[in-house]
Amino acid sequence: MTQAPITEQAVLAALSKVQEPELHRDLVSLNMVSDIKIDGGKVSFTVTLTTPACPLKGKIESEARQAVLAIPGVSEVDVNLDANVVSDGKMRGLLQLPVRNAVAVASGKGGVGKSTVAVNLAVALADSGARVGLLDADIYGPNIPTMMGVQRLPPFKDGKLIPAEAYGVKLMSIGFLVPPGQALIWRGPMLHSAIRQFLADVEWGELDYLVIDLPPGTGDAQLSLAQSMPLSGGVIVTLPQQVSLDDASRGVQMFQQLQVPILGVVENMSYLELPDGQRMDVFGTGGGQKLAAHYHVPFLGGIPMDPAVRVGGDEGAPIVKTLPDSAAARAMRSVAEQIAARLSVEAVKSKGAVPIRMVE
Repeated sequence: MTQAPITEQAVLAALSKVQEPELHRDLVSLNMVSDIKIDGGKVSFTVTLTTPACPLKGKIESEARQAVLAIPGVSEVDVNLDANVVSDGKMRGLLQLPVRNAVAVASGKGGVGKSTVAVNLAVALADSGARVGLLDADIYGPNIPTMMGVQRLPPFKDGKLIPAEAYGVKLMSIGFLVPPGQALIWRGPMLHSAIRQFLADVEWGELDYLVIDLPPGTGDAQLSLAQSMPLSGGVIVTLPQQVSLDDASRGVQMFQQLQVPILGVVENMSYLELPDGQRMDVFGTGGGQKLAAHYHVPFLGGIPMDPAVRVGGDEGAPIVKTLPDSAAARAMRSVAEQIAARLSVEAVKSKGAVPIRMVE
């Protein structure tokens, strides 16, 4: 009996049974399938993910491949993964800022590793293939240039500041514009103007994600940023200890009052792994999880203490690049993937489908 030819409709029917694990809808109804090609028993197609940092892309690829292989006559399947980061839909037209998602990283107090998390989050997202910017809005302690290993900005162009670039991330900081060690005593209108300039007068270009490192605490800088640009979400960084948690609670409440969605809580310096493999809970244990549970927000994970994190910060070498297989780097990447996934889920929910070219 002659085998019936494989059709595009058969491929789509098979892929309509494959679910996007976080959106709980099938790939076809989400417009994630395109470029189907059939050559005898060989089938190829593209699945466009909602973020290149998708933590479940391996699962999606495997299930899509198996679904098409189950079609009678198919002997070989080539799945191409692409990504189109979905915009949060928030209007940023007044700033002429082509940013699809803006994520603020905050902490209730200093010294918890907020900037370290922001740097490694940005670099991890860029490593996945996303277009990423990093804005150092911590004007009282602008450490991003040091942590990214960049000393100066490129020359002005067409009246705009050109961001520096390192590890595939565009970055801007007040640290580029003032002498090292100079104190900045800014409040109110001056602070608001500075933050607005960093958003509007910098040639960021098209960005999938703009990661914003806020000053610690709750004050003028946070309010100015929220007033200047709609945020896709905020991330709270804390230590496990109670004192840090009390301060982090104020950060959560700040985002809630500013109506900024909270993407989750990151517990930094969760534990120290000793040479014999045992863990030492230097600052206590479980605090970040308790904080997240109390406010009914996601817990994005704990990041272990590692001297290499400190060394990398001082030398301008983020740990996700220098020691990508370390426990701290893996935890940082997991945080980045979860944030990207949560942003995608919320954006697609608001739109109903992935905004890509429909399959013909």
